Amino acid sequence: MLTGELVLLKTSHRDKVREFIVKVSDDQLHTDFGIIELSSLADKVLGDIVVSHKGQEFTIQRPKMPDFFRHAKRTGAPMMPKDIGMIIAYTGLNKNDVVLDAGTGSGILTMYLGSIAKRVVTYEVRDDFVGVARKNVENAGLDNVELRCGDIVEEIKNLDEKFDVITLDTQNSKDVIPYVRNVLYPGGFLATYSPFFEQTKEIRDAIEAANFYEVMTFECSEREISFSSRGTRPSTSKVGHTGFISIARA
Repeated sequence: MLTGELVLLKTSHRDKVREFIVKVSDDQLHTDFGIIELSSLADKVLGDIVVSHKGQEFTIQRPKMPDFFRHAKRTGAPMMPKDIGMIIAYTGLNKNDVVLDAGTGSGILTMYLGSIAKRVVTYEVRDDFVGVARKNVENAGLDNVELRCGDIVEEIKNLDEKFDVITLDTQNSKDVIPYVRNVLYPGGFLATYSPFFEQTKEIRDAIEAANFYEVMTFECSEREISFSSRGTRPSTSKVGHTGFISIARA
């Protein structure tokens, strides 16, 4: 493995699972199962075992975006993978796309977008949130994401760039939408996320006024299935509703 490469170290002991995302380096990883010399990863490959000074074995894996989702520092409630998946699917996001993202928060959606798209420019109005998001993006090893601190309501009026996909997760999405077509390539997609009916209706009104087409609004509910000796049933530990996603095409 190369110096600086990100890996996921995973172990279990007495039904206790631990996982750590680390870089191959000369540092040490201190865990409740012992210390690991990260320099020992240099001569390993994915699937190999590395052993702590207490003899605990860790499997080396390649971290994926769900791993970064679990380990990222949070500044609030992030967009959930089920909603992110719908945005990716319905916009057809791909490796050739340049994305404008607004409402960065802790950078969860930004990281998923950056793992697929050619480039992502993301705006967050709060400087402290930008700092957290920047750290999360760096920890994910993404170098195609540009984080900007600013109010997208004002910033979008002066942008001289064009984008293939625009994602909005802000309270002021309705005020941004009138300017979206100016920076969106013909045939490009707008995707918005809103937790409440009232905000979603305002977004739909703004989309209609801006003459988008192929407009759709979805709610994606999720129910995990629980298996036990008593029987099989939907789990009651997760909330199905998170928000509404509106997709529109220029």
